[in-house]
Formats: sequence, structure tokens, C-alpha cells
Amino acid sequence: MTTVTATTSHPTLLDRDPAAPDRPWPFTGREDELERVRRSLAAGRPGLVVTGPSGVGKTRLVTEALRATDHARAVGTPETRHLPFAAFAGLLPEPVTLHRAVHLLSGVRLLLVDDAHLLDDASAALVHQLAAHGRVRLLVVTADGAPVPEAVSRLWTGELLPRLALGALPREESADLLTAAVGTAPEPLTADRLHRLCRGDLRLLRELLGAVRDHRPLTADPETGEWSWCGPVPVTAALRERAAPALDRARPGEREALERLAFAEPLPLDLDDLDTDVLERLEADGLIDVDDRGGIRLAHPLHGPVLRAATGRLRARRLARDPAEYGPALAAETAALAHRAASADVRPAPAPVGEWLVARGTPPPAPDAAVRARLARLRGHLREAAAWAREGLRSTPGDPSCRTELALAAAQCGDPVPDRADAASAAVWSAAARGDLTAALAAVADDPYDAVRLGAPERAAGRLTGVFAAHADALGRGDGPALDRAAAALERRGFLLYAAEAHAQAVRIHRDPGRARTARTRAVALARRCPGARTPALTGLVLGELTARQRQIVTLAAAGMSNRQIAERLTLSVRTVGNHLYGAYTRLGSGDRAALPWLTDQPEPQPA
Repeated sequence: MTTVTATTSHPTLLDRDPAAPDRPWPFTGREDELERVRRSLAAGRPGLVVTGPSGVGKTRLVTEALRATDHARAVGTPETRHLPFAAFAGLLPEPVTLHRAVHLLSGVRLLLVDDAHLLDDASAALVHQLAAHGRVRLLVVTADGAPVPEAVSRLWTGELLPRLALGALPREESADLLTAAVGTAPEPLTADRLHRLCRGDLRLLRELLGAVRDHRPLTADPETGEWSWCGPVPVTAALRERAAPALDRARPGEREALERLAFAEPLPLDLDDLDTDVLERLEADGLIDVDDRGGIRLAHPLHGPVLRAATGRLRARRLARDPAEYGPALAAETAALAHRAASADVRPAPAPVGEWLVARGTPPPAPDAAVRARLARLRGHLREAAAWAREGLRSTPGDPSCRTELALAAAQCGDPVPDRADAASAAVWSAAARGDLTAALAAVADDPYDAVRLGAPERAAGRLTGVFAAHADALGRGDGPALDRAAAALERRGFLLYAAEAHAQAVRIHRDPGRARTARTRAVALARRCPGARTPALTGLVLGELTARQRQIVTLAAAGMSNRQIAERLTLSVRTVGNHLYGAYTRLGSGDRAALPWLTDQPEPQPA
């Protein structure tokens, strides 16, 4: 394998810059969670407890939900945990009893209690009493993984308030947030790398993007205009602090073991290569992971770069792996991924060697890139599939497998198919994107499942097996529940786009309105995890998820009207129109107006 070097062929992205460190990032994503928080604050509702790991955006979420509402606020802090009612110092006179505090705050209509895990005992008891009395709507935010006062935990364990457990920001929503922060969409493999490094932690994502920006300018891909980043992780003081659990190991052998693991990346070390007692301690502290084959890796992807940066040059030279080891490792990784695709199981699997190459700025060999592109396409991650295909074409221009994957991904996104595309299936989806389903079905040749996805299962009779045959059979019989079961089976195997399409087809078949609504909800949730996908089965589904005002504005925008013209037509402010369009773009999985004609004018798919 050739020596890894960073490429600099992309022009510097000078006209766009990430949000300044002292400005809050725009709120984006978390739409379902935001709606739930807002519903919990409606009249007659008691409120809500929002829990989750530190850094996932709990406070940002509730702040957005409370925007323009009249509310009081209390905040727990570690410095005042020993002072009674310290969190409510701005709302209560001193001194005060618990009974008196409950009486004084009973006139507050809405109370936000942030960082409730840091409340002093008296404040925690006050929050519990307010919930028990039910006179104040409460929005309580607390962090997982930290000791929580019993009076606070009893809010949800005692069923006084419902609980919303907020997880890490999903991969797709991380990409949306990066787009909003920078002003231009990130290249998919860059977005994936940042998401892996941060694990959905918004504060860490902001810190890392700031470090990347300060270290070197972002670059723009000349083909797509998307910004990208490759090269080593720039280690700042803030990132070193985040990696303190790995850096500050005082017991003998622990720091050495972590350093050896860091320099082994992206490959694992064998269990036999390190002291078992040391490994057991590191595993107990959550610093390492051991796979089923006995391979050991660092648990957090950010720890490796920080440990390497903190190591002296001579020790780093001694610990570094031989570059010749990466060639066989990449081949084995690609073979394992190809086997998953052949086994109709495309659930995400670790593929660190290929990702490591791209992160260093070295395109992987075209055959390896094509396998990764195919897996991403089968999952419904079409933008990622196109990115992998382009990486392969950078190493081997004209490679037919990568050209095929690029064409298929572009066609199913409704984008122009690149010249010299070799994929017959690309013609199917290009015609479908134009709304010409007759031509699309006529072009179906090598892949009979294309016909099923286009609503003509009879074209695939006897030519499919497994979950694909179950989908075709259920659609052919017009059996909505069976279609939903087939969709669930497809989702379990990682075929997110196919599952979304099957649920969408079930919406039109179900006679029970309740089942139809459930199928629609599932289809939309899955479609959101497939950014950019625009296929006939999903047509009309996404527009049904918009509010009435969003649909009205989207229709006018699709007709070519500017934001100002729409504002004048509907007697709204230009800013309000822009906000509605931004919300619609997020729900539609679109970045701008270019997709709106396709979404609003596409006819209902009908079998030819």
C-alpha cells in the first residue's frame, strides 16, 4: 500500500465559515422531540422531564421549545448544592420554608428547572412538591450518568411527570446541523467522520469543528460544492480536556496500553499482546472495547488522536504500525463487507481501515470504494454512496463499478446521471425521477426488485427470494399488514430506503385508517434516515408531514415565487416565510428549492 499523504486538490472554502465560537448554532433537527416538549406544555398538561447524556442538546431543545413563552427559570449549580433553595434564589425571598416556597411559586404558570441533577436538597424537594400539587407546569432537565437527588428522580419513577429520554444526535441530524452552522452541506464522508468522533455530542461537535476551522480552512469539492475535511484531528486544549479519562491514568501499565492501542489504529490489537489485569481495569472504566474475536480498540474514537498527539516523537516512532499491514487489513475488511451485501444484511458494520484512508486524504482502491458505495446505497444512504464512488474514481478514473454506483445513487436522488454511466438500472430511476413510470418499468432488466419498488410486483414474479420476495408477494396481494411486516424485516436487515418504500406502499393499501397512519409515520421516520432519496413510492408521503402553512408556502416556492413574493401573497414577513421553508426543507430531506418541483409535481405512482 502506498504511503498515506493528505491531498490538497480541493479549493479552499473562503466564502463560508462555521458559526463563530461566541454565537449559538442554529437549532435544527430534533423535530419530533421538540414537538413533544411543546405538547407537554399545553394547557392541562403537567409538564415533562427531559433526561439524557451531557452534551446532547437538552438545554438547547427546551430553550427552543420555550421561545417567546412566559416562564420562570431555576438552575442547579455544583457550587451551590449546599445552600438551601439556591437554585430559586432569584424567585424566592430569604429565609423561606418549603411550605412557603410552594405557596409563592404556585402562581407561576410555567417553570423551567435546568440541571436538576445539581439541585440542593431543598430545591429538589420544592420541585417535587410543585409537581405533586400540579399547579405549575414543570419542564425539568437532568443529565444521565450523574447522581440525581431522589426527589428529582421520583418525578418520573413516581409517575408525577412523563419523561423524554434524549439520546445522542442521529447521524443525519448531525449533518443537518453542520449544514446550518457552516452554510453549506458537508461532504457525506466528512459528516460521518465528525459524527463518529463526537458520538452525537453537540458540544464536542462544536469544539471539534472549531478546531478544524482554526487548524486549516475548509475545502470545497469542485464537483458538488460540499465542504470537506481530511487530515489528522487538530488537538486543542478543550479536546485534551475531553480526553482526560484516557490521558490521566496513573496506575502502572494503563497509559502504555492506551498508547499502544492508539498507535495501532485503525487496526485492533490482540488480547494476548497486553496485560490482562490492565485491560480489565480499562474495560471496567469504559476506555476500551473487546470484540468477539478478541480484538481490542479504544472505546472513544477521539482518544486515539489525542493520545498520539500527546506522545513524544521517539516513542511515537517506536509504537507506529508498519504501513504494509494496512493493505491486507483493507482487503479483509472489503471482503467482509461484500459478504454482508451478498447475504442481504447491510446493517452498518465497522470498516475503520477504509474510513481511515479517506480521513487521511488517500482515496481507497476503486474495488474497495465500490463495495462501500454499494452497501451505502442499499442502506438508503445515497449521498454517502455517491461520495464513496467518487473516492474510488479519484484513485481509478473511469472505473466501471464506481461509475455504476455513482449513477444509481444520483438517479435515486433525482439528480442528473453522470455521463458514461454503465448502469442499466440508472435509466430506470432517471425515468422515475421524471415521473415517467411507464419508461421506468420498461427499463427494468437486471434487478427485478426495481419493479417491486416501482409498484409493479407482477414483473418480478418468481425472480426474488427472502425479504424481497415477501415484499413483492404482499404488494401483489394488496395486503397492507403483510407489507408492514415485510418492511420491518427489511429494516432489521438494514435496508432503510426499501423499508420506507414498503411502508409507504402500505399506506395506500390499508383499509384501517389507524394502520395507515402508523405505516405513514414509520415510512416518514425511515425516509428521514435516507437523506436525498427521492423515489416514486415516497412521493406525496413527505408533503403529508408538513403543516398546512408549510405546504402552502412550499407549493408557492415550487412555482417559482421568491420569499418576498410569497410573503406579500400570504401577508407574512419575509423572515417567517424563510423559517417555514427551512422547516419544510428539513422535513423533506432537501437542502434548497431545487427539490421542490420534484416533490410537488411528481404524479402518484401507478403500475403500467
